[in-house]
Amino acid sequence: MHRFNWDDLKYILAVADSGSVSKAGRLLQVNHATVLRRVTLFEERFGLSVFDRTPQGYRLPKENEHLIETIREVDHSVRSVERLIEGGKAPLSGRVRITSTDTLCHSVLPSIVSDMQADSDGLTLELISTNAHLDMTRLDADITVRPTAQLPDHLIGERAGELVFGVYGPARPSEMGDTDWLGLSGPLSRSAPARWMEENLNATQVKGSADSFLTLREMVAASAGLAFLPTLIGTGDPRLRERLGIAPRFSVPIWVASHADLHSIPRIVQVSRLLVTKLMQKAETLSGR
Repeated sequence: MHRFNWDDLKYILAVADSGSVSKAGRLLQVNHATVLRRVTLFEERFGLSVFDRTPQGYRLPKENEHLIETIREVDHSVRSVERLIEGGKAPLSGRVRITSTDTLCHSVLPSIVSDMQADSDGLTLELISTNAHLDMTRLDADITVRPTAQLPDHLIGERAGELVFGVYGPARPSEMGDTDWLGLSGPLSRSAPARWMEENLNATQVKGSADSFLTLREMVAASAGLAFLPTLIGTGDPRLRERLGIAPRFSVPIWVASHADLHSIPRIVQVSRLLVTKLMQKAETLSGR
């Protein structure tokens, strides 16, 4: 099996793009003799002629176009690795916008963001609280931290834990008993608990609704009805009591993700990895234990 230096590929690619050894030398900031030697050694090592030598310069035969495109892909991958390595060495700095739900923005993320900024003087983190999915294709945010069963195709991310949901009512008995419910509206209507309610409850049982779990928590505390809540904000609240056995508990993955176009930017990679690590350290908190 023939082995070659990855560095050889940039000489081949430079000649293919410029059409001459001298232009490739200027592009790579070396003399043309170095380019000629590296190209010749590559061809001799693999027993092929990459270029046709003509009076007008180096011409790429049709049958070798696929080879050059493959080399171009390798070159792109090598450069990506170099950027990631250099990014990992560099101090974490710059501005990164993180979007997440109001539940996570009011509970676990403030302390995580505070710790990350304290460890990196040049880092500025902007936390965007919304239950609506921002249009990441328009770059409204750099990173999203979202509970969802599956990421859309345009996002690349990593699972960072689980968000658990249970049914909660007021801690003190009320006249309503355990028959009145509060529904999930807006973006929450696409959640697994919302689907369970649609399939298992009569419309007359749902006495109100909200598009925020934080709002639903306050409504439950005010004895407005039962509601599915993340155990993260339900368990431990002295005003509430979980109603076990009424409905199944649901568990939804939490993802840290970014748009595919941003996924290789060093500061986005670093911040995403830190978010995953710190969220996983809070696994018990996220599950409500």
